[in-house]
Amino acid sequence: MPLGVDEAGKGPVLGSMFAAAVYCDDPDALPAGIADSKRLTPARREDLAATLCEDDRIAVGVAEITVARIDDPETDMNSLAVAAHAEAIADAVGGLESTRSVSGLCDACDTDAERFAQRVHEACAKRTDIPLEIDAHHGADDESPIVGAASIVAKVERDAHVARLGEKYGEVGSGYPSDPATREFLESYVDGHGELPACARESWSTCRDVLAAAQQTELGQF
Repeated sequence: MPLGVDEAGKGPVLGSMFAAAVYCDDPDALPAGIADSKRLTPARREDLAATLCEDDRIAVGVAEITVARIDDPETDMNSLAVAAHAEAIADAVGGLESTRSVSGLCDACDTDAERFAQRVHEACAKRTDIPLEIDAHHGADDESPIVGAASIVAKVERDAHVARLGEKYGEVGSGYPSDPATREFLESYVDGHGELPACARESWSTCRDVLAAAQQTELGQF
């Protein structure tokens, strides 16, 4: 597969989700050590992402799904994951000749991998004239080096995004609901401002719970 796609940041309560697509028709061009981003140190991910993005034999596309899009009541995370994959693919193959057929593999973001592949294919058709054959597997970031490469780029983009949030707000943790630092940040922000920060996914139950707890505390003071 010369094209691989993966996402990072589907589950957090803070910040954007990112998808990355990596296109390379020469397997030897991929740097050594490619693996699922979760099994690499942050420093190693950054080094590999830089190598991928700087190599003229490799095309990299990135898509960002903002908090505003995530909180839109007219959509859902599966549909947004489809859109993210399609946008990243269109970005990656934008410089190719439209007569060139490309086969790609996505790390499936739906319980039904075949359905996810079909939806991504349909979404790509609206964004690029490049003939595409799209497949999707669960765990593709482990089984396919090209998807592993996309996983690395997506994770580095997400990590950089969280780092920028930290520069703006202070310690925000990883952004995941299970992270005590993230919960503490949300609770502290709501306590001090009476509302959620702009980087929070307001539609997430974690955010609703933090707001409800703050309101209950406020009522208890009267």
